[in-house]
Amino acid sequence: MAKVPRVHCDSCGVCLVPVPWAREGSGFTLLFEALVLSLAPAMPIKTLAKELNMHDTRLWRVIRHYTEQALERRDLSGVRNVGFDETASKRGHDYVSVFVDLDTSKVIFATEGKDSSTLGRFKTFLEKHGGRGENIERMCCDMSQAFIKGAREHFPGAKLTFDKFHVVKVVNDAVDSVRREERKEDPSLAHTRYLWLKNPQTLTEKQKAWLGELSLRKHNRKTARACQMKLGFQDIFRRFRL
Repeated sequence: MAKVPRVHCDSCGVCLVPVPWAREGSGFTLLFEALVLSLAPAMPIKTLAKELNMHDTRLWRVIRHYTEQALERRDLSGVRNVGFDETASKRGHDYVSVFVDLDTSKVIFATEGKDSSTLGRFKTFLEKHGGRGENIERMCCDMSQAFIKGAREHFPGAKLTFDKFHVVKVVNDAVDSVRREERKEDPSLAHTRYLWLKNPQTLTEKQKAWLGELSLRKHNRKTARACQMKLGFQDIFRRFRL
């Protein structure tokens, strides 16, 4: 703790003397603020506040100051390929949409919500920081109709791609749907969901033998074919890269 001298000014009243080791109005030294910024990404702010023996609102003020400062200086003129997805900000249905520069793998924007208007807010932010909507060449997202609408409305020149995770999930769900239908005729398919959905290289020898036996059974032919189609689909992703 350091006491900063106060001076009396006829015009301004009582003022603190400026010091080179602290930011004006912060209440912390620059070195302490650097410590906060280095630890903040590694733990929840409430946990950090407890470790530093202070209220978390004081730490949030430090973080917000430097975050806003960094955002103002952000140069997005080179952004060409963007990926975006929504995530839950807390329990319930409060969502945040996050936008990433796919060439640098860095987050460049986040906003509340997951509707088509999030694309409009991203475009406004992009152009405020040197980027241009017409310069965006590719966009990657899930199959949300809201995201598709927003991308086509605000970035009509960008090629839209659905990301692998969500596409593969649709395929896996289709395979399991076939398995559940065939299970009505063959109860041995019960509790075998992950045998069909896991990648072959991750199966144990026992699981591989079990899967081979199931695949040869008459009633399981549709499930086996669906599984082979899933593997062929995954092979397309491995062989072809945009």
